Amino acid sequence: MTELWRRSAVDLAGLLAAGQVSARELLDAHLARIDEVNPTVNAIVTFSLDRAHEDAARADEAHARGERLGVLHGLPIAHKDLADTAGIRTTMGSPILADNVPRTDELMIERLRAAACVTIGKTNTPEFGAGSHTFNPLFGVTRNPHDPARSAGGSSGGAAAALASGMVPIADGSDLGGSLRNPASFCGVVGLRPTPGTVPGWPSSDPWDPLATEGPMARSAADVALLLEAIAGPDPRVPLRSAVGPFAPLDRSIAGLRIAWSADAGGLPVERAVVQALAGVPERLGAHGCFVVDAFPELRDAGRIFQTLRAVGFERNLGELYDRRPDDLKDTIRWNVELARRLSAADVGVALRERGALQERVRRFFERHDLLALPTVQVVPFPVELDWVREIEGVELDNYLQWMQSCTDITVTGCPAISVPAGFTPDGLPVGLQLVAPPGQELLLLQVAHALDGDGALVAPVTAHAHLTV
Repeated sequence: MTELWRRSAVDLAGLLAAGQVSARELLDAHLARIDEVNPTVNAIVTFSLDRAHEDAARADEAHARGERLGVLHGLPIAHKDLADTAGIRTTMGSPILADNVPRTDELMIERLRAAACVTIGKTNTPEFGAGSHTFNPLFGVTRNPHDPARSAGGSSGGAAAALASGMVPIADGSDLGGSLRNPASFCGVVGLRPTPGTVPGWPSSDPWDPLATEGPMARSAADVALLLEAIAGPDPRVPLRSAVGPFAPLDRSIAGLRIAWSADAGGLPVERAVVQALAGVPERLGAHGCFVVDAFPELRDAGRIFQTLRAVGFERNLGELYDRRPDDLKDTIRWNVELARRLSAADVGVALRERGALQERVRRFFERHDLLALPTVQVVPFPVELDWVREIEGVELDNYLQWMQSCTDITVTGCPAISVPAGFTPDGLPVGLQLVAPPGQELLLLQVAHALDGDGALVAPVTAHAHLTV
C-alpha cells in the first residue's frame, strides 16, 4: 500500500471499492506526490484543496453507507484549464481571464463529478489552447517529467505531465489538432482523441463542429477506458452522435487485424530519432499476429483544410476579443484570426468540399485495413525555450501547425485516434505511436493499445530525472 500514486486507476478503483484504502488516504498520497514534483514540473497551476477534501470525505461516507459507487469513485483528478469548472478558477492560460471563476460546469465536468471523482485542481495549458507546447504568461511553462529541460507538449501538456509524474491517476483533456495525442507522446502516457460526438461538448459556439473534442488521458489503455466510460454518451444539448460504451472488455486477441503502417506519416518530415524509436513497431504488431503492410490513405489537402477550418473556429471564438484586446493575445492566435478574415466564403466552401472527398477516401481505405499506425508526433520533445519547431531534418516549416501535421491530418479524417508509448530515444525521451480506426471504433483502438501495454516493451528507462516519472 506504499506509494499509492504509482498504482493504476483501475487498481485504485478496486482498492477503493473493497474498502482497502479510503478516498482520503488516496488524496493525501497524491497531494504529497504533488508537493514533491509539481514545483519542478509545473503541471497543476490552480488548486481546489477544500473541494478535494470535501469530495474525498463524501466518497468515503457513500462507501460506508453501502451506496452504489460512481465509475470514478474517490479517484483524484485535475481538469484542463480550458474546461469551465464551477467555483474553480478557469483562466485558459490568459491574463485576460486571470480572475475568471465560472458559475457552472461544462458538460464533461458535470459527468466527471457525477462519477464521484475527487477534483484537485486545474492543469496548465497554452494560452486559449493554441499550440502543442504548454506555456503561457500566467503560469509559465510545463516541463517534461522525463527531462524538465524539454517540452511536455500541448495543449493538454499539464495533464500529461501530471500523469507521467504520478500527481494524478487520470486526467481530462481536449484535442483540436493533437492536444490529447501530442502531450501523451511527449510524456509517455496514453491519450485518446475520440470520434467527434463520443464525448459531447457543451456549451459550444458551434455544436456541429467536429474538429475539437474532449477526451481522456491516463497511464494505460485500461485507465483511459475507465475514464471514457464516465464521460462518453449522447446528450440532448449536443447534436453530434458517435460511439457509445461499454468500452470493455479490453482483453482479446488482436491476431488477424490488418494494420497499415507509415513510418513518415504519409510523407511528412519526421525526425530521425522518431523513426528509429518506432522502427520495431511492425515487428511488435506482427508478434501479436497482426498483418502489417506499408500503406497510408491519400490525405492530400488535409493541411490546408485543417488550417482553413481551424482559422474559422478561432475567429468565431476569439474574434471579438481580438478586436478589443489584440495586444493581449499571443502572435499565433492573432495569426489564426487574421487568416480567417482573409478567407472568402468560397475558400471555406472549398475546404468543406475537400474534407468530404478526403473522408470518403479514408472510408474506402478502411474497407481494406482495420487500423492505421503512424508516429504520433514528427519530433521528439524539444527544449522548453522554443515556442514551436521551425525545421525538421532540414525541411523548413512555414507556421506553428506544420510540425504537428501527423496529428492535424488525422483530425481532418474524423476518425478516433490514440497515442500509446512505443519507444524511447537513446537519452530516454518518450516517443508515441498513433493508432487510427474508423469512426466509432474506440473499443478496437483501446483493445489494441491494451495489447501493446501488456507486451512489456513500454517500461520507461532510467533517466537522470527518473524520480519524476512513474
